[in-house]
Amino acid sequence: MPEPPEPQLIPLTPSLHLRQLSHDLSNALEVILQTSYLLGTVELNESARQWRQLLDQGVQQATNINRELRDYVRAHSENAAE
Repeated sequence: MPEPPEPQLIPLTPSLHLRQLSHDLSNALEVILQTSYLLGTVELNESARQWRQLLDQGVQQATNINRELRDYVRAHSENAAE
C-alpha cells in the first residue's frame, strides 16, 4: 500500500492566526479550569459535585485537543522553526 502524501505546509499568515486563536483558547480554558478547582474547595452537594466532575472532564478534553492542534500547526507551518 503506498504511503500517504506529505501534508502541505500551512502558510505563514494562517498559521500565525491559528496559533493566536489556540493561545486565546488556552487562556479561556485556564479560567474555566481554575474556576472548577476553586469550586472543588467548597462544600458541594452530590449533584453539584457531579456537574463539577463533568466540567473537569470537558475542560481536560478541550485542553488536550487544543494542545494537539497547537502541535500540529507548529509542525506543519512554514515558520515551524520559530
